[in-house]
Amino acid sequence: MSTADVVSDPLGARLKAYEGAPAAVAGVGKDPVNAPMIRHWCEAMGDTNPAYSGPDAIAPPTMLQAWTMGGLSGHEGRTGAYDELLSLLDTSGCTAVVATDCEQEYLRPLRPGDRVTFDSVIESVSGRKTTKLGTGYFVTTRTDVRVEGELVGTHRFRILKYAPARRPPRAARPRPVVDRDNAGFWQGVSEHRLLIQRCADCGTVRHPWLPGCNACGCLDWDTVEASGAGTVYSYVVMHHPPFPAFTESGHATDAAGPYAVALVELAEGVRMVSNVVGVPYDKVRIGLPVRAEFRTYEDAEGALVLPVFRGVEGGE
Repeated sequence: MSTADVVSDPLGARLKAYEGAPAAVAGVGKDPVNAPMIRHWCEAMGDTNPAYSGPDAIAPPTMLQAWTMGGLSGHEGRTGAYDELLSLLDTSGCTAVVATDCEQEYLRPLRPGDRVTFDSVIESVSGRKTTKLGTGYFVTTRTDVRVEGELVGTHRFRILKYAPARRPPRAARPRPVVDRDNAGFWQGVSEHRLLIQRCADCGTVRHPWLPGCNACGCLDWDTVEASGAGTVYSYVVMHHPPFPAFTESGHATDAAGPYAVALVELAEGVRMVSNVVGVPYDKVRIGLPVRAEFRTYEDAEGALVLPVFRGVEGGE
C-alpha cells in the first residue's frame, strides 16, 4: 500500500497489518469423516454418485469445508486475530457481512474414518471497495486441511464486510439473475409455463437449468412442460428479518412473515425452491401436496412474474 493510500484510507492500512496472521491453529474437526454426514449431504444435494456410498466410499470433495466447521460452540484452535479484525471493521461502521465466493483445491479424497486437522490464515484484506451493497473490505481466509499431517485440500473463503448503502424509500422485490443458461426457464415463467430441461441423449430431467447434463455430460437438450403438481420435500419458516418488498406486493400471504419456503419435488422428478401459499405457515408439512401457480408482482421496477406453490386443499 502506497503512502497516498494510507492517507486516503487509514482504516485499510490498519486492516492490512492482519494479513498473514493465523485465524486458527491446530484446529481439529468436530467429527471424523463419516458415512451419515456423507449420506445427508448427498440427499440434500440430490447427488447419487455411487462413489459416495458402499464399503469403499469417499466423501464428496465439495464437503471439504464441512469437516472443519466448528458449529455453534466454535473451535478451540481459533485465534483472536480474526475476531479483532472483524471487531475493527464493526467499529468503523462495516457491520454487515456477506459471503462472496470460495475456492477449493482437492489433493486426495477423504474417506470415512479420516480425522481432519487444519490451520487457517488471514490471506488478504482488500483496499476499500464500493459495491451496490455498500462500501467495505473483502477479507479472504485460507484453510489448509490435513489428515495425519498430509495436506488433502485447501479452502479459500472470502467475505465482504461493509457499511450498508442507503436504500431508496420503497423496496423492490429482488429480481432473479437471468443468464444465458436459465433464460429459457424465465421466459417460460413469463408465459405461465414451468419448463424443465431434459437431456437429448439419456433423457435425464434437471433443475436448475444447466448448460450440460450432469448424468452423461451431453450438451444437447430440450424441454418438457411440468404439470405443476408436486409435494413438499423440505421447508423452512422465515421469521426475520422482515423485508419491505414483501409487504408492498399486494398479496396478503406475502406479508412480513412468518412464511414458508419449500423445496418442492415435482411429479416429473426434479426439485424447485419457492414459497408455499394458500396454507398457514404452521400447517406446511413434508409430503404436503402442492400445485404451481404464477403470480405477478408490481413494484417500483415494474411487473415481475414468479412461480409459487399453493397447498392442495385436503392434502394433509
